[in-house]
Amino acid sequence: MDIITLFLLAIGLSADAFAVSITNGMSSRHISKKNVLATAFTFGFFQAAMPTIGFLLGRTFSEIICRYQHWVALFLLGAIGVNMVIDSIKERKNPESCSMKNIFTMKNLVLQGIATSIDALAAGVSLAVMEINIFTAVLFIGVVTFVCCSIGVYIGKRFGCLLGVRAKLLGGIILIMLGIKIFIETQFLA
Repeated sequence: MDIITLFLLAIGLSADAFAVSITNGMSSRHISKKNVLATAFTFGFFQAAMPTIGFLLGRTFSEIICRYQHWVALFLLGAIGVNMVIDSIKERKNPESCSMKNIFTMKNLVLQGIATSIDALAAGVSLAVMEINIFTAVLFIGVVTFVCCSIGVYIGKRFGCLLGVRAKLLGGIILIMLGIKIFIETQFLA
């Protein structure tokens, strides 16, 4: 997997966390640097940890699914992307109002980190099937998520709910396109 594809994967996977970071920024009257760093670190950590777990599970079953890797990547990334697109459409039709409670508690951030990184678990299985260097991939995914979420909290504070939905939609589209790209490259260009 080349650097551009890995970067696009990281952007796509970080979209949910970015959207939640924006929402967190909108939900708090006072945002400190500590809040921003806690959000970015928590989401970056889970976005890096989940593909690692998925990768380890995928390595266990890689011999069985190796000959179908392009189908697995297309299915997993496509399913994650479609789910994100559907979620963004639902959120757009029924926007939730932002509350003013302290959203930056450790408990809340951990729950959000886990919830926004489930798709990264499935992506980790795809990475194992494609025999990608997991260290490079999770480092990229974690750092990109950290940066996106740091920015997301400030954007949320500044601009409001609409961008969060668009970020999730864009992330879903990117993941679908990556699945198709991997399928085409493996099926027709190999």
